[in-house]
Amino acid sequence: EDLKQAIVIHVRPRIVFNHGKIKNAINIPITEIRQRLDEIPKDKKVILFCNTGYTSYCASRILAENGFNNVYSLMGGYEFYKEMTNDPQKKEEILISADKNVKNLKTIRIDAIGLQCPGLIMKVAKTLDEAEFGDVFEIISTDKGFKSDIGAWCKSTGNLLIDLNEENKQVTATIQKGKNIENNATKTKNAQTIVVFSNDLDKALASFIIANGAKASGKEVTMFFTFWGLNILRKTNSKVKKSLIEKMFDLMMPKGAEKLTLSKMNMGGLGSIIMKWVMKKKNILTLSDLIKQAQDSGVKFIACNMSMDVMGIKEEELIDGVEIAAVAKYIAESNKSNANLFI
Repeated sequence: EDLKQAIVIHVRPRIVFNHGKIKNAINIPITEIRQRLDEIPKDKKVILFCNTGYTSYCASRILAENGFNNVYSLMGGYEFYKEMTNDPQKKEEILISADKNVKNLKTIRIDAIGLQCPGLIMKVAKTLDEAEFGDVFEIISTDKGFKSDIGAWCKSTGNLLIDLNEENKQVTATIQKGKNIENNATKTKNAQTIVVFSNDLDKALASFIIANGAKASGKEVTMFFTFWGLNILRKTNSKVKKSLIEKMFDLMMPKGAEKLTLSKMNMGGLGSIIMKWVMKKKNILTLSDLIKQAQDSGVKFIACNMSMDVMGIKEEELIDGVEIAAVAKYIAESNKSNANLFI
């Protein structure tokens, strides 16, 4: 009876909303609720609902943290609502059942603090593999790439990312096993993924020539930079505080596109100079120009977080516009691709 006097919000994905909803309810998926707070009035009662009540509870906590004081989660969710409206005589029986279900619903905590890719995502996958359909997990991580990685992993595996927060350098993700019905199957798109492993000048040039060509052909292009390939993305004059081991790596590796050398016929750097001179004479873009062209056209750059840690490369050293993630993010992108290269 309270529903008529309140703003009613369905917090599941639109595809679920379209298959069953409470009259006059609006749809704001929980994954969008932080970005759409201005659509929710603070001077009225707000009732949130999902299918069974857990997702709406999580959404109610998000609103409470953002200054909403008159917010409620519909216990039992849409399933409970259907039973109540179809057969009012079941009211007492259903209330007892719903209350029992809510009390028994527990969140399984996965402590992944200190773990890095691929160990982190492998632990999450193993834990969920042993769980029951519909179980809810809270994963806590200190890995920088996890925030970007976990959403991509959920899409690839058909699990639902309920909530994602970052506070005090810790990322907390809430996942429900097997509930992402929007992604039952991964569809192949006209996309291109490139793993850039080498920091040789000629191989870097090839990587970006292919990337720009693929983008110009209408493909979605993602470049995943790992190990030595990360040096291509480094700024030439960055100064970052490093440990002794990190300084040793730093001295042995080229710093940025202008410092790369040829894989063959380098001749102490003379070969690289000649190559650049020939490219200029033939009006071929330099590597720096190719990198800028790729970024301007929308090619996605992903830096492998694990490789960065191993090699002592800091986020501040990288050029702007680079996303830091891990292998799950790359796999999600390659799943959409009809061509993948390792250079």
